[in-house]
Amino acid sequence: MRRPPLRHAGRARQHGEGPVWLFDLDNTLHNASDRVFAALNVAMTAYIEQHLGVDTAEANRLRRLYWARYGATLTGLVRHHGVDAAHFLAQTHALPGMEAHLHGHAHDLAALARLPGRKFLLTNGPDAYAWRVLHAVGLAHAFEGVIALEQMAMFGQLRPKPDRRMFRHVLARLKLEPTRCVLVEDSLMHQKAARSLGLRTVWIQRWTKASVHGPEAHLPLRRRPAYVDQRVHGLGDLRWRALVHAPGRHGGGFP
Repeated sequence: MRRPPLRHAGRARQHGEGPVWLFDLDNTLHNASDRVFAALNVAMTAYIEQHLGVDTAEANRLRRLYWARYGATLTGLVRHHGVDAAHFLAQTHALPGMEAHLHGHAHDLAALARLPGRKFLLTNGPDAYAWRVLHAVGLAHAFEGVIALEQMAMFGQLRPKPDRRMFRHVLARLKLEPTRCVLVEDSLMHQKAARSLGLRTVWIQRWTKASVHGPEAHLPLRRRPAYVDQRVHGLGDLRWRALVHAPGRHGGGFP
């Protein structure tokens, strides 16, 4: 099946035709807390043990440290240990049999279809993994393009979410104004960075409550930080009319 290439995405519509939605993947469009995060953690820890020559405790410490510091474990491994990014992604995201544990929901596809404007996936996961998940949950045709970790490299360095430079770079490539964009995420640190640039933000919590592996594990979910425009349970709860017509950080709603 052909994938919509990012290099053509900017031609599809002109800037003035409504909002642009940037959706996260794990724990936003599917339940990564159920099995995927645990499997990824095991695979990454094993990789670090093998390639850095450290014990399990140190491997786990480095994995968590680099995720918290850079938004992706791989970034720290590349910067501080010279790990080959492509090899790391291929080894740790192989996840044989993953699709059998992923389940799509028709109401999610319907909720995405109701949203006006353009839709992109923006994930810190690798491209191949993102497309496997999208096909498994039946959402592969819901997006104009996928912006994965491989597309977040700038000047030879990976800049995954929440790096503000990456957000600016992606928006410039797609010829998008920040104030026209809405980031839908389960991760608050990503939303904080996006909001500081003028994007609107939605904190989706459908699978966050069950998460013991993700960055939002054990956070109080009833609060709504000032940099979050909406706090919703699932895609069907998106109040897009209020969101796209409300004044943004720099004033004015979407035309």
